[in-house]
Amino acid sequence: NITTLDLRNNRIQGSILVPPPSTEVFLVSNNKLSGRIPPSICSLSFLQYLSLSDNNLSGTIPPCLGNFSTELITLHLKNNSLEGHIHDTFANAIVNVENNMTSDSFPCWLGSLPVLKILVLRSNRFDGPLCNSNITFPFQALRIIDLSHNEFTGFLPRRIFPSMEAMKNVDEQGRLEYMGGAFYDESITQKILVMFRAMDFSSNRFHGEIPEVLGNFKSLKVLNLSHNSLTGNIPVSFENMTALESLDLSFNKLDGRIPEQLLSVTALALLNLSHSRLWGRIPQGNQFNTFANDSYFGNIHLCGEPLTMRCSNDGLPKAPPSASTDHEEDETPSRFDWKMAKM
Repeated sequence: NITTLDLRNNRIQGSILVPPPSTEVFLVSNNKLSGRIPPSICSLSFLQYLSLSDNNLSGTIPPCLGNFSTELITLHLKNNSLEGHIHDTFANAIVNVENNMTSDSFPCWLGSLPVLKILVLRSNRFDGPLCNSNITFPFQALRIIDLSHNEFTGFLPRRIFPSMEAMKNVDEQGRLEYMGGAFYDESITQKILVMFRAMDFSSNRFHGEIPEVLGNFKSLKVLNLSHNSLTGNIPVSFENMTALESLDLSFNKLDGRIPEQLLSVTALALLNLSHSRLWGRIPQGNQFNTFANDSYFGNIHLCGEPLTMRCSNDGLPKAPPSASTDHEEDETPSRFDWKMAKM
């Protein structure tokens, strides 16, 4: 009649032994389990929480995983060597398959899950474009989405963003710290789940402009679009993201000025706009007075504090590189890369 079995953080070896059918919580993460996930685990029809993370599991994800229990809320499979596809029968609230070898296109059908709050596909082999979902109002409850370190291509999903209502609502109080990517850890409390909002699409192959609609995400605290090929300007609509604490747009091909309107985002504590093609005067005042010059490395046409390059009256660098010194422009980013690597 056991309902909860917690064997986390030990040195258990061998294959997974499936607990009794009465089990509602089965946590066996951070051990040394190996082999495949046995199909017999799908006999746990009352299961609500399943965590197999941080083991040495291999093989494919069983197709039945997720459809055997209507109660399944949380499914953690991160940090294994699982292959195959994301099946259309996964958990209701949290799906985390981080750091596996899953090859698949973006699972559009997840948008139809009415209470899906956390989706983490980080560090796999997902590829192709993000779908323009035909689902009416997809991903309405989504609070945390991490698609980083994959091979997604195409434009950012302009049709999906408008329906992500949980990113827009500012109905909770409090301020949380961004703990270096640990905002979706399996030990996450219900309070953090309800309060925190984060979006990480970094280290993919997205291109095109950043959609203005992202400015509607008034409760978003972390936005990371770095290491892509995004172009165009930083949207002025970002001034509406009043809860934003961390913004990383580095290593893209963005151009234009840094919008003065970002001065109104006073919660912003971390800013990285380095290695793009931005130009003009850096905004002065409020939280911008706290950012160091490494926030702007690799943008040789920026000027004003904290950079040593001074601005002229028209807000441009006093001595922009001329056509005869184009080779210096090509060398500058690599020099900054070396300094950053050394740090």
